[in-house]
Amino acid sequence: MQLLEKNSTLSQTLKQRREKLAQLIETPAIFWSGIAPSRNFPANRYSFRANSHFLYFAGLPLENAAIRLEKGKLDLFMDDSSPDSALWHGELPKRDEIAAFMGADRAYPLSELPAYTAHAATIAVGDSKTYQQQCQLLNRIISPANAPQGIDLDLAKAVITLRLTHDRTALSELRQAASVSVKAHIAGMQATLKAKTEAEIRGAMEGVILSHNMQCAYNSIVTVHGEVLHNEHYGHDLHPNDLLLADVGAETENGWASDITRTWPVKGKFSSTQRDIYDLVLAAHDACIEKIRPGVEYQEIHLLACFIIAQGLIELGILKGDPTNLVEMDAHALFFPHGIGHLLGLDVHDMEDLGDLAGYERGRTRSDRFGLGYLRLNRPLHSGMLVTIEPGFYQVPAILNHRELRAKYEKVVNWSRLSEFADVRGIRIEDDVFVTEFGAEVLTASLPNKAQDIENLVSQPRD
Repeated sequence: MQLLEKNSTLSQTLKQRREKLAQLIETPAIFWSGIAPSRNFPANRYSFRANSHFLYFAGLPLENAAIRLEKGKLDLFMDDSSPDSALWHGELPKRDEIAAFMGADRAYPLSELPAYTAHAATIAVGDSKTYQQQCQLLNRIISPANAPQGIDLDLAKAVITLRLTHDRTALSELRQAASVSVKAHIAGMQATLKAKTEAEIRGAMEGVILSHNMQCAYNSIVTVHGEVLHNEHYGHDLHPNDLLLADVGAETENGWASDITRTWPVKGKFSSTQRDIYDLVLAAHDACIEKIRPGVEYQEIHLLACFIIAQGLIELGILKGDPTNLVEMDAHALFFPHGIGHLLGLDVHDMEDLGDLAGYERGRTRSDRFGLGYLRLNRPLHSGMLVTIEPGFYQVPAILNHRELRAKYEKVVNWSRLSEFADVRGIRIEDDVFVTEFGAEVLTASLPNKAQDIENLVSQPRD
């Protein structure tokens, strides 16, 4: 296993993580890594991605393995690979080698795990086969990860406490992911003038990620239809007046993610209407990052973006009224319906398998307001957190043509003026922001986001 050849300080970091967990819970905890799902027939498998909670404490993407943590100690349960596996996949490290690398106290075959499951807490794994194994070995029905109960809830809260902030080992991985993602976006911009379809630009971007022995942290969004927030289709032709929205991020071998979005003109030059909206989104983006520091409520940052977008749309003649009042009535959400960002770490939406337990401060629940319902993070910021900042502007037909919304906001939207911005389907600008002791550090700052710099990159095609 190539991963055993590097990260020599990993075992010390893993020891510190499990010792911190022991300070938060007394119950033994078992984490399962999961297995790779198959496509069409058993031997044709999707790429394996270990469960993130397992990865956080085990440090290695081991398939079909489990770890048991208690009082700062780690026991590894996994089987050595079979001779048949070695035939097809090559020789793999033995269980004892892996255990020594991660600093495990003991290592056992999986068949011995049932003897160590008494009174253990866990977090449900997504794949059905592993989930059934969890329920069988713990002799109880395990609630879904987004609704844990009893000791499993106590464990989830403890894990959240640890994973909300990032240690130096994690931050190093996150910086690597960010660096490769920046290179991927530059490659996408520089491939645009010669490209004819979205797929060609996607290929240029994902090729950079693969060439660094990483994978995509999520399904890439590379589209001229930026109004479709999670557009995962890549067959559209590129036309000179199009904007291309690319939301693409790399994930390191150990599972740490980056998440970047840029929007650029296919012909290398924004139209005047595109530039007006782009600069407005960038103004919201920059103001939000400037506000980030420990103790600031993330919802306040979101509302700041909403205010700036509303104010800018008034200045452009698209909205009418007072920006504060418009935000209070959620008029801005006609064009900026999602939240300002989310947690980032081992998952691109970090710990969202736990529902809102991680994203929302204890005692807080999702709002039913049009302008707040999609806010993924609602808690005060702390030093060591990594969040995304990603304001946007979208003309989503399902929103703008919605009968009730159209009637509610009829008097505050200048629909005639809005029609002049028909060449702006969607614009989003997203960066990864680390909360420092006194402010913020943008891990993705080396990727330009000012309009002129974006135009220059697109206009300098690769050889």
